[in-house]
Amino acid sequence: MSEATPTRSVVLEMKDERRAMHDGYVFLDEKCLLLAGEMLRELERYDALQRAFATAYAAAIDRLRDAIARHGLHGLEVYPGADAVHTTIARTTRALMGVPLQDAVLAGDPPAAARAIDASPEAEACRRAFAAISSAAAPLAAVSGNLTRLSLEYKRSVRRARALQDVLLPELDRDVRELETRLEELEQEDAIWMRHGRS
Repeated sequence: MSEATPTRSVVLEMKDERRAMHDGYVFLDEKCLLLAGEMLRELERYDALQRAFATAYAAAIDRLRDAIARHGLHGLEVYPGADAVHTTIARTTRALMGVPLQDAVLAGDPPAAARAIDASPEAEACRRAFAAISSAAAPLAAVSGNLTRLSLEYKRSVRRARALQDVLLPELDRDVRELETRLEELEQEDAIWMRHGRS
């Protein structure tokens, strides 16, 4: 039950507050729709990138098997690896409803490697295949992060929208009805007193 004094101005203020809350609910509802749409687009990208990563991974495992067959496990362990010191992750950022999103690609010069003493096409193919995994992993990681941030913001917005719709707006509606009822009762009492006063 509202503790506010039943006056017309209080009722009008509460109705204004209810309109503002309803506008907030509508905004949150639209925000949830936008976030859900973006999550679906990011999920499609994630699926495509995941397939590309799985393909690169399978190819790298095949090349690794070939390289081990040629050099043996110990021979491949000492085979010089690529130097990725000049390789960076290029990121572009954007935002949707305050949620930071990013795209990422592996950028920079292709990793150079020291010359191998017992070089072979199998070991070089293995090195290139594992470099391809890194190239496929960068955009996949960015999209994965986007999905996590979008999901958290979506859940937060849904909770707020439900709180407005299921708790705050019904409470405010009940308070407005109670105040209007009390105000009508007071006005009726005043009218009765006015009539008795004239008699």
